[in-house]
Amino acid sequence: MKKCILSRLHWCLIIVALSLAACHGRGKAAVKPPQPKEKDIVEQPEALHIRIPKNMQAALEFILASNGVLNDSMYFAKDSLVYEIYQKRNFEPIWSSREKWLPLSDSLLNFIGHAKEYGLFPPDYHYNIIINIRAKTTEDTLAQKDAALWSRGELLLTDAFFRICSDLHRGRLPYDSVTLRKDTLTRTAYLSLFDTLQQTGRVDTLMHALEPKHLGYDSLKFGLQEMLRSVDTLKRYTYIPYPANNSMEYTNNLKQRLFEEGLLESPFDYMDTTSLKLVIGKYQRQKGLTETGKLNASTVSSLNNTNWEKFKRIAITLDRYKLLPDSMPTTYIWVNIPGYKMCIVDSGTVVMESNVIVGQPKTRTPLLTSNVSNFITYPQWTVPYSIIFNEMLPKIKQNPDYLRKQNLMVVDKNDSVMNPDSVNWKRYSKHYFPFLIKQRQGDDNSLGVLKFNFANKYAVYLHDTNARWLFSKENRALSHGCVRIKDFMKLADFLVRNDTLRYPPDTLRNWIDRREKHVVSGFPRVPIFIRYFTCEVKNGSIRFYNDVYGEDRLLSQRYFDSKTL
Repeated sequence: MKKCILSRLHWCLIIVALSLAACHGRGKAAVKPPQPKEKDIVEQPEALHIRIPKNMQAALEFILASNGVLNDSMYFAKDSLVYEIYQKRNFEPIWSSREKWLPLSDSLLNFIGHAKEYGLFPPDYHYNIIINIRAKTTEDTLAQKDAALWSRGELLLTDAFFRICSDLHRGRLPYDSVTLRKDTLTRTAYLSLFDTLQQTGRVDTLMHALEPKHLGYDSLKFGLQEMLRSVDTLKRYTYIPYPANNSMEYTNNLKQRLFEEGLLESPFDYMDTTSLKLVIGKYQRQKGLTETGKLNASTVSSLNNTNWEKFKRIAITLDRYKLLPDSMPTTYIWVNIPGYKMCIVDSGTVVMESNVIVGQPKTRTPLLTSNVSNFITYPQWTVPYSIIFNEMLPKIKQNPDYLRKQNLMVVDKNDSVMNPDSVNWKRYSKHYFPFLIKQRQGDDNSLGVLKFNFANKYAVYLHDTNARWLFSKENRALSHGCVRIKDFMKLADFLVRNDTLRYPPDTLRNWIDRREKHVVSGFPRVPIFIRYFTCEVKNGSIRFYNDVYGEDRLLSQRYFDSKTL
């Protein structure tokens, strides 16, 4: 027994020793390459072709060890790809030869300089730095001898190429639950793109092949180009959130924005409430707004409706197209939440369009992709528990007659209709509620007379409504999440258009006139896409929609607000 214990102790000590050795090995940091030379002046021109590759190799080894960082102003987003490209070529220059920049580098730099026409930001691709390097190596005789400067220009151009390929193809927004486009730019694909560019020399052709193939994307991109031609500069302005608050930071941002508008001599001077009201009132007069001297929604909207904000919204929308599949179905239903519109696209043509009502900001219509499988005439609405607990139950407890006024019935677990006056409502809450609440069929049913079903985890659908007057409102973010469609009969007719034997003309209307419930199915399922696009081209010009859920503002803050053009 004692021998056994000693044996176990012996093995425990060995395991501990091995563990300590392993930990010591992991903790030992690799030697980081030295900082590359800022300058490497080569007096003999013929020696440059030897020193440039050495500088590039040293710089790349340092960049890889520094997670893409060369110095305070240079970050390489595609550092490993850049390294592989030059390693395969023995670190020989690609964009320059014999102390001259090659025409291919001119083409790439020209494309980057026009990147804003694609909703991109040229500084993301080292544009200003490369321009400065090229100017020095072209005009400054001492800089022409600087092997370190030539090597940085080389590496920056290659990193810019890979990054702009990525941003044109997959965009800058993170992939989400409704992303349908696969990122086909694998490491091998990136390297192949670079080889293709070297062979063809056509930057614009290669870049265009990477873009989404959607008519909406193309028209918005061309609309952006028209917009850029019509403005002198895209000046950055301070964004003012709304509703306003009384914080010092908010007031300072407002003063900064009014200074940018030319209404204040300095954004740093003290202003009391009266003085600030006078300046706001002056702005409202200039813009033709109701003069109140107070910040309201229309005034803040005017302050924020700058070309800079429009550019960022277009950039976000162009990137949203990059989340769609490379090719859309032949026929599909498209619902755009901010546009309050639904349309049917068939063989690339919009064959039907309708106004819709979407979810309120607190009960948003979800983004989703599905297929319309059937529709029901004279449907019955089973009220979701979220609506029961948040809205209905407090009113029922106050007065059970609320159920009768709303044409609602209470059903127990056996699907038997309960007398609401016989129920002790005070006993029930969201923790215990053994009933369903349903709305009786009819014209006053919240679903109206038609409901279109498609599988989704949110229990939402397209449907008619008993409050059709709401379609005339400008702001139609009014529902609990479902999409109410104004021209519901046109959608129903389209779905059964090829089945005239089962559904002769006027069959659906006769069922509705007779208030009959029917489930209509058997037609080819039609894909439905519910998306969030706050701008699109209509009648040749860009139309901007209200950022009803604040999604654009959130993405702009996260990815674009700190950028410059």
